[in-house]
Amino acid sequence: MGAVLGLCSAAQLACCCGSAACSLCCSACPSCTNSTSSRLMYTLMLLVMMVLACITLAPGLHEQMKKLPFCENSTGLVPGSFKVDCDQAVGYLAVYRICFATCLFFLLMALIMIGVKSSKDPRAGIQNGFWGIKYLVVIGGVVGAFFIPEGQFASVWMVFGMIGGFCFIIIQLILIIDFAHTWAEKWVSSYEESQSRGWYAALLIAMLSCFACALVGIVLLYVYYTKADGCDLSKFFISINLILVVIVSGVSILPAVQEQQPRSGLLQSSVVALYVTYLTWSALSNSPGECNASISATNQETPEDIYWTSFDKQSIIGLIIWVLSVLYSCIRTASSSSKITMSEHILAKEGSGGYGSIEVADGGESGGNEAKVHDNEGEGVAYSWTFFHVVFALASLYIMMTLTNWYNPSSQLSKENVASMWIKITSSWMCIGLYIWTLVAPAIFPDRDFS
Repeated sequence: MGAVLGLCSAAQLACCCGSAACSLCCSACPSCTNSTSSRLMYTLMLLVMMVLACITLAPGLHEQMKKLPFCENSTGLVPGSFKVDCDQAVGYLAVYRICFATCLFFLLMALIMIGVKSSKDPRAGIQNGFWGIKYLVVIGGVVGAFFIPEGQFASVWMVFGMIGGFCFIIIQLILIIDFAHTWAEKWVSSYEESQSRGWYAALLIAMLSCFACALVGIVLLYVYYTKADGCDLSKFFISINLILVVIVSGVSILPAVQEQQPRSGLLQSSVVALYVTYLTWSALSNSPGECNASISATNQETPEDIYWTSFDKQSIIGLIIWVLSVLYSCIRTASSSSKITMSEHILAKEGSGGYGSIEVADGGESGGNEAKVHDNEGEGVAYSWTFFHVVFALASLYIMMTLTNWYNPSSQLSKENVASMWIKITSSWMCIGLYIWTLVAPAIFPDRDFS
């Protein structure tokens, strides 16, 4: 399924390059819905911006830039009066500028798409087409962002980044909980239909593996982020989250919960436990004081090394979770399980809208080289276009904060950031709260339809 959607998205991208490329790629493109292909194209755009931001943090890039003759403090031998501060093109501040332009683009798209009800709206062409122009707009915005005077830009934009990053974490929580419910329901359904011990073993192994990884993570947090005397706040965070994970696992198998949701169980709880463990680790990596193992490792590096590299283990895992969440939101359709987790506002509705089709052919010469992108939003949009772009704007802010370790690139370089620590630990508690709500809501409100 992912390969099919990827081909369809690639064909759309080729279509903005010329008719020959469009004919060639679209001939290999299978049919897909317009809502899905458009979301994948926006995801591709966001991923390209993420890769570009990562390139600016590449180790050694700063030294290589000094060899360019037009850079200030250049070691090149070519003289010239035109000099550029190439330090602005690399490092954490460059990440801020790239993500600033990307965020503004998606906010602009969100404003343009306010009130769109179906693909019959004239603005649908802007949402589902003009990809070449959109990429030019984003690239132009990125280039323009590098001309913004440094001043208070980083400090002010960091505040927006922390707020937006926190909001995206909440959205990511909803998607992860929806994934946990969907995964468990499909595997339990397969087991009930086939009565195969293979499915039962798979459920058991997956559940035990997630719980084992979460337990190992908790133990490592105690080892590296606490000490025998002191570190009381770190001990509190780790201990309270461990207790909450145990409680939520017990709630998931209560008879009252099982009566309303027979397929609810420990598999979902294990996925939530694993993610909560990651959030706890991420929060502690920004905690102040000698209890932070990340700071101890940072103190052994030079300030310049810290500035130009940020790909520690916590950032890499955060990037992987971010990419998977964004892709999941694109290819996943809202179902009965997602209605409980409120993710129907994020995911496309299943089987929505009247179907039409947009045929892309090769000029009629070959007859068989034809691909169809079905317009499944003729009677109503499959998802909120405005909210979709708002989510992607928040995603760009989250990736900005993740790549820069959640601290101001213009300040003294340190992994200590009390505000981001509390944002992350609070989000871990909200994750548990949201999951508990999905479990107990049907039992508390039996008259409401959660299916």
